[in-house]
Amino acid sequence: MPVGMTLTKFLHEEQRRHPDSSGNFTSLFSDLVTAAKIISREVRKAGLGGIIGAAGTKNVHGEEVQKLDELANEMFVRTMEHGGHLAAMASEEMDDIIHVDGRYPKGKYVLLFDPLDGSSNIDVNISVGTIFSILRVADGGNVTAKDFLKPGMEQVCAGYILYGSSTMLVYTTGHGVHGFTLDPSVGEFFLSHMDIKIPSSGKIFSINEGNSRHWLPGTVQYIDKIKSNGREMTARYVGSLVADFHRNLLKGGIFLYPADRKSTRGKLRLLYEANPLAFIVEQAGGAASTGEGRIMEVVPGELHQRTPLIIGSRADVEEAVSFLNAPVA
Repeated sequence: MPVGMTLTKFLHEEQRRHPDSSGNFTSLFSDLVTAAKIISREVRKAGLGGIIGAAGTKNVHGEEVQKLDELANEMFVRTMEHGGHLAAMASEEMDDIIHVDGRYPKGKYVLLFDPLDGSSNIDVNISVGTIFSILRVADGGNVTAKDFLKPGMEQVCAGYILYGSSTMLVYTTGHGVHGFTLDPSVGEFFLSHMDIKIPSSGKIFSINEGNSRHWLPGTVQYIDKIKSNGREMTARYVGSLVADFHRNLLKGGIFLYPADRKSTRGKLRLLYEANPLAFIVEQAGGAASTGEGRIMEVVPGELHQRTPLIIGSRADVEEAVSFLNAPVA
């Protein structure tokens, strides 16, 4: 499909390739795109609208909620629940699942989302993003939290929206990874990155070295190695997962948030962050690991389960994992 095609047309062309499709997923995705446009608008005028800074509350993880977290979460729920394509939703910002209002019909999909990853960076005008994952359920009328606890391999779709110098939507349905850039003058996303492939190895590593005092020996050894082996690896760490991941997806490299002495189970959320990005990177030819195994094979036990995450170019991830699993000398 040609670069410059609208996302709307792209979705319809994809639907035509599957004659048995009901069109429900296409309509669901269109609702999601609407939510993305609304959040993009609010992010771009955040400094003028009194919606930067902390909201004065904490979320289920004990983290300080930003005003834009609340707004983005509300926009997603309000935009998605009335379409008749979802049975329920789960947000990183909310303790339990969100049942679709009984006034609206229910579909056979569930949506998991991180409404605004890296939202604290809004105050200093650094890129932030939304991450989402879509699963299919057998009975849309009787959904419980267990319906969300599926390994990443069962995702129907995953993607992210990056609110940066431009707003980009990148997603996969298991048939490659495609990126679309929003043209605000017409309010439409246009195909800008067709069939994205991550380089097999890269020159960028992304890790929060402020945590180095907590690192386990394997992490220390790996970082020391890539700093001294002559590969000219460059450290790039923004602190917004979507921004760090997007850069490495296009240029090649590795992002690490491994288990350490402080966060023995990892820091990032399996369902809202790791699984969606793992689906994307694998479809682009890369890899994602917990440090002990493939992210996409982890069977979740709870909605807000944390996980270590090593993700990026396949050769770089394999090298990192070999250090993390090496016996301590």
